[in-house]
Amino acid sequence: MEKRAIFQGRLLPFALVAPQLVVTLVFFYWPASQAVWQSFLQEDAFGLSSEFVGFANYRDLFAKADYYRTIGTTAFFSALVTALSLSIALFLAVQADRQLKGATAYRTLLIWPYAVAPAVAGVLWFFMFQPSLGLVSQGLRGLGFTWNPLLDSTDAMALVVMAATWKQVSYNFLFFLAGLQAIPKSVIEAAAIDGARPVRRFWTIVFPLLSPTTFYLFVVNVVYVFFDTFGIIDATTAGGPAKATETLVYKVYSDGRVGGDLGGSAAQSVILMVIVIALTAVQFRFIERKVQY
Repeated sequence: MEKRAIFQGRLLPFALVAPQLVVTLVFFYWPASQAVWQSFLQEDAFGLSSEFVGFANYRDLFAKADYYRTIGTTAFFSALVTALSLSIALFLAVQADRQLKGATAYRTLLIWPYAVAPAVAGVLWFFMFQPSLGLVSQGLRGLGFTWNPLLDSTDAMALVVMAATWKQVSYNFLFFLAGLQAIPKSVIEAAAIDGARPVRRFWTIVFPLLSPTTFYLFVVNVVYVFFDTFGIIDATTAGGPAKATETLVYKVYSDGRVGGDLGGSAAQSVILMVIVIALTAVQFRFIERKVQY
C-alpha cells in the first residue's frame, strides 16, 4: 500500500514549503512582474524618470528588422547546440555504459566540464581559438585553413556553438548514463539471443526506453540555450562580428545595459519569456505523445 506522510499540525506542511515559495516569489515572480511593468515605460538611461507609453516599446521592437534577424540567429544557434549536445552525450554515455577498464575515471572526466561556469568556458574556448595566439587556430593555419572569429561570422558562430555544446554535454551525459543503467539487462540479452545486432538493439529497445530522459533533456537544453549561454557569448564574441552571434538574451543585455534602452530591453525580456514558455508548452503538447513511459 502507498505510504502517506502524516503531519501533527496543519501549519507544518506550509512551513516546510514556505522557504521555496519565498525564493520563487522573490527571485522569479517579483522580477518578472517588474519586467512586465517596465516594458510599458519609457525611461532615461539612469532610470531616474519614466513615462508610461503603453505598447510603444513592443511596436518599436517588432518594427525593427534586426530583431527578427536576432530571432533567426537564436533559433539556428538553439537547434545546433541542442542537437549536438544531445547526440554527443548519448554517444559518450553508450560508450561509458560498457564494461571498460578505467570506466570510473572516464566518467569522471566527462562530468568535469559541467562544473565550469559559462563565462569561464567561453574564456577557455576563446583562448584556444584566438586568431593570433590560440593553439587551435595556429594549428588550423598550419593546415591551410583561415580562422578568424573576430571578423568572420561563420567562424564566430562555430566558436560559440562548440563552446556551448561542450559546456552542456556533461549534464546530458549524466542523465543518459543513468537512463542506460536503469534499463534491465535481461531485455537487451533477450534481443541478442533472438539475433538482433547491436545497432538494431539500440534503436528498437534502448533508445525507446530512453525517450523520457531524452524528452526531459530536450526541454532543458532548449531553455539552456535561450538563457544560460549569455556568459559564453559575452566572453567569446560579445555578439559580434556585426551582431552575427547576438541571441535574444544577449540583445536584452546589449540594448538595456549598453544601449540604455531600459523599456525596450524589458519588452524583449518579456517576449523571450513568452517564447520559452510557448516552446515548452508545444514540446509537452506534441513531442511528449511519442514518449514511452
